[in-house]
Amino acid sequence: MWQAASSASLDFPGGEILVSVTPAMTVIDIDSIGSPRDVALAAIPAIARALAWFDIAGNIGIDFPTLPAKADRRLVDEALGAALGAFAHERTAMNGFGFVQLVARLSGPSLLHRFAQHRLGMATRMALRRAELAADDGAGRVLQLAVHPALKARLTQPWLDDLARRTGRLVELAIDPTLAIEAAHAQLVTA
Repeated sequence: MWQAASSASLDFPGGEILVSVTPAMTVIDIDSIGSPRDVALAAIPAIARALAWFDIAGNIGIDFPTLPAKADRRLVDEALGAALGAFAHERTAMNGFGFVQLVARLSGPSLLHRFAQHRLGMATRMALRRAELAADDGAGRVLQLAVHPALKARLTQPWLDDLARRTGRLVELAIDPTLAIEAAHAQLVTA
């Protein structure tokens, strides 16, 4: 889920949805090859998953492929309604250009908004989580956490001390400029 939120995309069989946050609306675009009707139907489970995983609410636009036939638009509308049955929202019917608008009560920023506005903070927290998970996998005494240099300043000594306390391991920070910001990794090593 974290990787999907970091990339703002989710795969579905034969394609992917791309989710973009703007100040006014979260927009979901569908990319795939195939008949527009089949692509639209195949994307619906990924759309429902994205709404839940990323805690998306507020104004949401879904840009389905253009479906000229009203019967196809109605079929996609019904499938979307069934997939979003537990999601509290109001929804427009699909227009002739394949656009559907959802409105759901917004109680805070979505995971995607948090990534967009606080990418380094999100990557720092994920680096710490990866280190905690690695601490459970083996018998090494030292937990080595490798991060991009941009995360070094974010990993304050109190956070590293807390990581050592929670894992029961000595923590060693390794700076690796070849890593992507989101690609921190941890391993147990012998002292």
